[in-house]
Amino acid sequence: MTGCAAAKPGHLHSYSADVPASVPYAPVPPFAAPVRKVGAPLAAIVGLGTIAALLLTLITAVNPAGTVLGFALSTAAMAGVVLCYLWLDRWEPEPPRLLMLAFLWGASVAVVLSVAFEHLLSVSLTGTAEGAHKPSLVTAAVGAPLVEEAAKGLFLLLMMTGRRRIELNTLTDCLVYAGFTAVGFAWLENIFYIAGGESITHSLTIAGLRLAIGPFAHPLFTTMFGIGVYCAMQQRGALARTACLLAGYVAAVVMHGLWNGSALLGARAYLGVYVLWMMPIFALGITLAVLSRRRERRIIAGKMPGMIAERLVTPAEAAWVTSLSQRRAAVRIARRQGGRRAASAVKSFFTQVVSLAYVRDRIDRGFGDQRVFALQNEEAYGVVAARAAAAPVLDQLVYRIPAR
Repeated sequence: MTGCAAAKPGHLHSYSADVPASVPYAPVPPFAAPVRKVGAPLAAIVGLGTIAALLLTLITAVNPAGTVLGFALSTAAMAGVVLCYLWLDRWEPEPPRLLMLAFLWGASVAVVLSVAFEHLLSVSLTGTAEGAHKPSLVTAAVGAPLVEEAAKGLFLLLMMTGRRRIELNTLTDCLVYAGFTAVGFAWLENIFYIAGGESITHSLTIAGLRLAIGPFAHPLFTTMFGIGVYCAMQQRGALARTACLLAGYVAAVVMHGLWNGSALLGARAYLGVYVLWMMPIFALGITLAVLSRRRERRIIAGKMPGMIAERLVTPAEAAWVTSLSQRRAAVRIARRQGGRRAASAVKSFFTQVVSLAYVRDRIDRGFGDQRVFALQNEEAYGVVAARAAAAPVLDQLVYRIPAR
């Protein structure tokens, strides 16, 4: 991209004058309330966090030393998984509050629902309350996957409703929310199992099996449902959407059931399923995630010519937006020149341009309704406002960031 070399200082200011009168996207009267603000209520985050803390307190009351060990090891392992999802989510970072809500849903609501329904299922199968404490192959390989994947998947279904569905633009978005929900669930579950060890050696063995061999197990299971959610959102008919969701849920349950069942059948079965089934599926999942991440760049780049023609961005700015390395360079230089406020203004401008690109992609794919068209108008004005705030720094960056 050579937009940087062609830009002139005086030309940059004209881009932030106003929104052009002629836009190839039909304008719609905006809603009374802003439609692009999507997040998580603080009360919901505090409430779910309180539930997770109470669950952790109950585990600690039973075995304080084991819980401390489990908390340290599980937190370290799951932090690595979270970093992988944050790397995947770099083109269009999701709202931090929604990611936090996804994690806490997994560590609270999903855990509570799973414990309650698995207990009821075990009692119904064995006929006694004592039998619920002795997991069988049926309860571990069938009952637990059915309940746990439904409990985790409920958050993704929640994301498909109301304004929240605006955040599910790509497969990457669905994978990230599925991953954060599953990480929250796995984090607390790992603490529970490690704390339940009969000795330190036993707890460390459990930690090795769960954290070293399978830290991505739960995220991989829920990824199947995340793929189903993405496919459902590409469909227009209710029957087709339902079929996609059911297919994703069944795939998650089958993978989870094979994993749990193999663990009860012995080390040879466990390693066989791990090497011959889980690892290939995991490799396919990584490939799919990377391809989705690359597609995000193509979507953003594809919307830049229209934004340049409408004078929403300059060619130089379009080049920066479509390169993660140049985005980082721009923010870094802005911080050196104008401090944290300047860096934040530049980063907000890039985020706003990407948000508009995804709204327009949704419209171009034929999924534009009144709310989406109103959102497109709001995002366009947001780009103008964000660029006005960052203009002093952006005008200088054109001389400092090499063209590509």
